[in-house]
Amino acid sequence: MPVFSGQAKQKTSDLEIASYLVKKEEELKKREEELEKEKARLAGLSSEEAKKIVLAETEKKLADEIARKIKGAEDEIRATSQEKAREILIEAMRHGLTDLVAEYTVSTIRLADEEIKGRIIGKEGRNIRAFEQATGVEVELDETLDLRLSSFDPIRREVARLSLEKLIKDGRIQPDRIEEIVTQTKAQVDQILLEEGKKLCHAVGVYNLHPDLIKILGRYKYRFSYGQNLLVHTMEETKIGVAIAEELKADTAVVRLGCLLHDVGKVVTEEEGNHIQLGVDLLKKYHLPESVVACVAEHHEDRPFSSDESAIVWIADAISGSRPGARYEPHEEYLKRMTRIEEMAKSFPGVAEVAAYQAGREVRVIVKPEEVSDAELTVLIKKVAGKLEEEAKWIGQIRVTGIREVRAQENAPSGQSSLDKG
Repeated sequence: MPVFSGQAKQKTSDLEIASYLVKKEEELKKREEELEKEKARLAGLSSEEAKKIVLAETEKKLADEIARKIKGAEDEIRATSQEKAREILIEAMRHGLTDLVAEYTVSTIRLADEEIKGRIIGKEGRNIRAFEQATGVEVELDETLDLRLSSFDPIRREVARLSLEKLIKDGRIQPDRIEEIVTQTKAQVDQILLEEGKKLCHAVGVYNLHPDLIKILGRYKYRFSYGQNLLVHTMEETKIGVAIAEELKADTAVVRLGCLLHDVGKVVTEEEGNHIQLGVDLLKKYHLPESVVACVAEHHEDRPFSSDESAIVWIADAISGSRPGARYEPHEEYLKRMTRIEEMAKSFPGVAEVAAYQAGREVRVIVKPEEVSDAELTVLIKKVAGKLEEEAKWIGQIRVTGIREVRAQENAPSGQSSLDKG
């Protein structure tokens, strides 16, 4: 029995081994068939298809590394962008330097002696009245030998100044001669305006504008803003704006015209309104491109920028107007002007505080919440804006912001807890 049992065990073990080997042989054959199929598939691929498969596999392995490199590049760009922006602005400002220096001037004539002063006044003041009527300016005299010509229109002041100098030199100061000299001087100044307009256009590289518009641009020569001559400011701004536009690959033609014409409304004296709207209306009259009109309409951020070119015009204007030495205004006059704006806004009932910013172009009005409701606030701000528009025209467009703050406060009663009673 033991012998037969040992032989049976040996036979069983051999069968198991044989079965295992057969199973492995089948698996190897199956794997070999799969490899043959894969080989046949790969053999049928083109070089481009095989390349794509290899690149796809490589990208999977290098995905993390690529992401790190992209992040590093973004950080580098962010770090250098501010430096590059500064370089562009500095280079643009360098291009904007002009040979002329903005100066603060007034229309004042120094008379030689009291005799000339008396002849200008004339018998019972008839000469000075005829001069004022012919020129449209107001003549101011005092105990000194200084004669001041006062008018909001700089062209009228220039005509009056030149006419008076001619009359003094001629010596024949009488009503008929005054009218004749003033007429001649007006014709002379018209020609000067045309020539100055042409010089300005050629200096900034603008051609083929309407002659009447060129003559209007010539008025820049006699227009000052806080001591900065408008012609000088325009030349600076245009050079700066074009330099920035070239660096940023913007439309230099639009920027050039936008800078040249951005303040043209300041020399439109025949109509009422702020200089931005007057400028927009004038450019539409002469059929300037809409993109250029938009630059003029948006150069004080009165509405959102519609293009990169509009933003460039705004930047160039700010650089030229705010550079050291560009403008001059006595500190006392500045404070007086800002105080006047705040007092006008504060004169309305329900207004608690008023603050003027941006040289008076922005005004914030804080109202008393117990006196002014939300609905009434809108009406009040319209009234404030209307009064400022009427009485502070020298500033231009003013943005008025109303603020109404409501606060609720309540004291919770302090109760005694049960732990304190014992």
